[in-house]
Amino acid sequence: MQPEERQAKIEAYLQRAEFASLEELAQHVGASVSTVRRDVAALEGTRPIRRTHGGARSLQPPKSDEFVFNVRDTHQVSEKDLLGEACAALIEPGQNVIIDSGTTCFHVAKRLDDKVAQIITNSLPVANHFSGSVRHEVHLSGGVIYPRLGTLVGPHAVETFSRMHADVAILSGSGISPEGIYNSHALIVDIQRAMMKGAAKVIFCLDHTKFGRRSTFFLCDFVEVDVIVTDAKAPADLIASLRTQGLHVIVAGNPA
Repeated sequence: MQPEERQAKIEAYLQRAEFASLEELAQHVGASVSTVRRDVAALEGTRPIRRTHGGARSLQPPKSDEFVFNVRDTHQVSEKDLLGEACAALIEPGQNVIIDSGTTCFHVAKRLDDKVAQIITNSLPVANHFSGSVRHEVHLSGGVIYPRLGTLVGPHAVETFSRMHADVAILSGSGISPEGIYNSHALIVDIQRAMMKGAAKVIFCLDHTKFGRRSTFFLCDFVEVDVIVTDAKAPADLIASLRTQGLHVIVAGNPA
């Protein structure tokens, strides 16, 4: 691929995703990280692209709503409400909880009420939800604000979670297959892995639309997961397969 074509693909990807790590861009265009680093430097001089620590961002308004928090929060709302209630029921009073920036995790946060003592998150909507409470201690990670996702990303966010410990981490993803769990953004995957390492128990909330789907970036296999919460529309065969691997799978609204 010629540099001009590769740089055009990089610019188009950033227009859609707004932020991306160098590794993510390298995978997208099929080039080395060092090559992509040079491409980003070249684009920064001529296009509305800005280099960041370990990645790049677009300075133009996005052409897609794919990653917008408010848009994604309108999808599968009834399922997310069920998942939020079922997941919140797993949290013991007084536990410290890491909460991911996914929209499903936001529905969990809204149902935690006064059960938790501390909230550790990189989600601006989650932090804002608890900001007026005198009963909760909220730890918001550092990082660069990713406005459309309503989250903080980058090395500072990863560092925050690498130094924190919680009783439970509540996460979501964009796909789950027999091999494991996936997400669509490398910047989010890096943070989620740090979240998982910092928690004694890991819960994933994944509605039925995520089942049988492999997204761009592999996040983890099931050895690192304790509980999966889903809804009744999730495929029974995959649920059964997960249970045979020792996973606790909760189907929201179904006591089984």
